Amino acid sequence: MRSDGKGTDVGGTWVLALTMLLGSLGTSIANIALPTLAKSFAAPFPQVQAVIVAYLAALTLGSLLAGRLGDRFGLRAVLLAGLWLFLAGSLFCAVAPGLPTLIAARAVQGAGAAGLITMSMALIRQTAALSTLGRAMGLLGTSSAIGTALGAPLGGVILPLMGWRGIFWLQLPLAALALALTLTALPRDRQSVRPKAPGLLSVLDRTLLPGLALNFLVAAVMMTTLVTGPFYLGTTLGLTETATGLIMAIGPVLSILTGLPSGRLVDARGAGQVLSLGLALMTAGAAGLTLLPGPFGLFGYVAGIALLTPGYQLFQAANNTSALSGLPPDRRGTVAGLLALSRNLGLITGASVMGAVFAWGTGSTELAVAAPHAIAAGLRLTFALAAAGLAVAVSLTLWPRR
Repeated sequence: MRSDGKGTDVGGTWVLALTMLLGSLGTSIANIALPTLAKSFAAPFPQVQAVIVAYLAALTLGSLLAGRLGDRFGLRAVLLAGLWLFLAGSLFCAVAPGLPTLIAARAVQGAGAAGLITMSMALIRQTAALSTLGRAMGLLGTSSAIGTALGAPLGGVILPLMGWRGIFWLQLPLAALALALTLTALPRDRQSVRPKAPGLLSVLDRTLLPGLALNFLVAAVMMTTLVTGPFYLGTTLGLTETATGLIMAIGPVLSILTGLPSGRLVDARGAGQVLSLGLALMTAGAAGLTLLPGPFGLFGYVAGIALLTPGYQLFQAANNTSALSGLPPDRRGTVAGLLALSRNLGLITGASVMGAVFAWGTGSTELAVAAPHAIAAGLRLTFALAAAGLAVAVSLTLWPRR
């Protein structure tokens, strides 16, 4: 293991960044293959969509369980178990003879990803010194953004060359590499079986609950941009699918570029100040998406995204650092699992509840044939609601200081 001289295990930190990237890649790389899967299995879209839902459901439900098991049996041990599950799930997906088998294998893969993402956050406190914890959290945020952003373009390259099975064959060597590096770069857990982990209610105290609630809210807002963006860009602005994809890539690219600087700012200024700054930027971005696209069109939309996304990375780095920095070792897995759970529930809420608000704002559930002005009205309503929620969150974070 290499150290930077400040108590930080540099090699271990980068291994955790790789496992975070791998789990995030699994959430997005199969999306682009849905039309191909529908043709291959001659199945309707709702059945094929279960390939995505199975992964996300297992990831969401498994996050807290992985955290609890990590506190009980060791964080590294559960990370290794997650890697083995992810590896096995990827193999079963690649050789699946039918759609039901593929869906089941994706659930196995998602359960493994729950261990990867949750344990990456929990173990980062052991590989990074307290003075550089924000930077390490920023690196994890960057890795998550890279994994999510890589899914569509990487899948788009592999599909014509290897078919849909190639998407899962690709993940096998990546998982094997992460497994080998984890075995060699991360130190063994000090105890194979620990005393019973603290009760869940004792971990869910009043100092942690606000961070979980904010994590939920912020994730819901970010998912809202992914749900509403394609309709606004394609229908209201009349962009082609290629142009829409390029504009939608601006958010992930900004996430990649601002992850590490956000972590450095947390180390320099403290988690509290950066968390408030991140929420304030997100509020300004949501308000911008409410007000600017009308008079300024595409430039107004991009301006809102350009405020919202860096604000999200600032919030993530600060909130995760604040939640995990002062914890005893026997609670890190559970808290990391709760953070992952609240984020995933927020993503689901953004896709369902905020998606329903968007549809209600357009006046129609048939969004594919809605009028351009109706889509614009739905966008304004949805992000006005998001801006109001974020403004309340900002005021709550500033209240104790006043």
